Amino acid sequence: MFSYPTPFTPPTTEDDRLSWLRLIRSRRVGIATFYRLIEEYGSARSALQALPEIARAAGVQAYEPCPEGVARAELKAGKAAGARLLCRGEPGYPRPLADLSDAPPVLWAIGEPALLARPTVALVGARSASSLGTRMARKLAEGLGAAGITVVSGLARGVDAAAHAAALPTGTVAVMAGGVDVIYPAENAVLAGEIAVKGLRLSEQPMGLGPLARHFPLRNRIISGLSRAVVVVEAAARSGSLITARTALDQGREVLAVPGHPFDGRAAGCNMLIRDGATLVRGVDDVLAALSPVAAADLEAKAPAPPLAAPPPTASAPARDWREMAALHRQILERLGPSPVAEDQLIRDLALPAAAIAPELVALELDGRIERQAGGLLTRAG
Repeated sequence: MFSYPTPFTPPTTEDDRLSWLRLIRSRRVGIATFYRLIEEYGSARSALQALPEIARAAGVQAYEPCPEGVARAELKAGKAAGARLLCRGEPGYPRPLADLSDAPPVLWAIGEPALLARPTVALVGARSASSLGTRMARKLAEGLGAAGITVVSGLARGVDAAAHAAALPTGTVAVMAGGVDVIYPAENAVLAGEIAVKGLRLSEQPMGLGPLARHFPLRNRIISGLSRAVVVVEAAARSGSLITARTALDQGREVLAVPGHPFDGRAAGCNMLIRDGATLVRGVDDVLAALSPVAAADLEAKAPAPPLAAPPPTASAPARDWREMAALHRQILERLGPSPVAEDQLIRDLALPAAAIAPELVALELDGRIERQAGGLLTRAG
């Protein structure tokens, strides 16, 4: 059984950092699993020793954790790329992200992590942005930078690229879906190089890994998690930018949107957000007005990051031991396939409280084993 909340320390030696990297890179170990393992076993090294037995109890035979040589090779690749490994709870790790229950245990950073100590705002939007959309992104990025705010985005073409380029002189952070050393799309290679010199590139993925479709929603949660507010400049009714906005709301961040013409499909998502309560943005002053109380508090807060702690459980979902958790994961996966299943139907089929199932669905989604579709539907990842 787990005891919550139980503070525990970040890695303090190079061997500890190596064990952290091995644990999060081990097969079937997602973020929630990583923290639960350390919570139960006290350290990443002890958790790695226990993993084969845990896997056997879950019906997985011949399981091996990430080999030490693989993790050392990643550390070597990071050093060769000029990247720095940030572990949650360390001084350089971004504080707003550290407060989230699904904070990445490790981040690779190329550039200047000190940019994350300033107030941050995310600017996101359509890849196929209009000329008005890219112009708005540039104006907002320039205005925010002039106000001492770091601009965060995802290094995609369109709105993201325009925001990064405009914020280069004042500070910008690019969160990448693949490895921090893998530039995607290739057309942004020059921009990415400039960000590495004048700003910061971040990723939770292994060095050298090309981005996959399932990595982009994970990246989006980091974009919003780093930021005190998310501004959507242009977005279709179904787009990654709306996923970022939804995640921002779940994380308690402000969501703002630039309105557009009703006949322009690229504005449909922004107009929907405004209809549903997002702050309407006409210019940088609207963003600063929404952000100012939080930004002021951030500028005054110079305390170090809070101690690392396991995510608290919900009142109606008592902690389970590993065998119970593995059995529930197996039951969920057995009921899912390529055909979408409604989440509420799955909960009824399992005959368990929704509060007990919801965290495990999030863990499986972050682990890439299930996918969430529009309309509250779930499928098993191929």
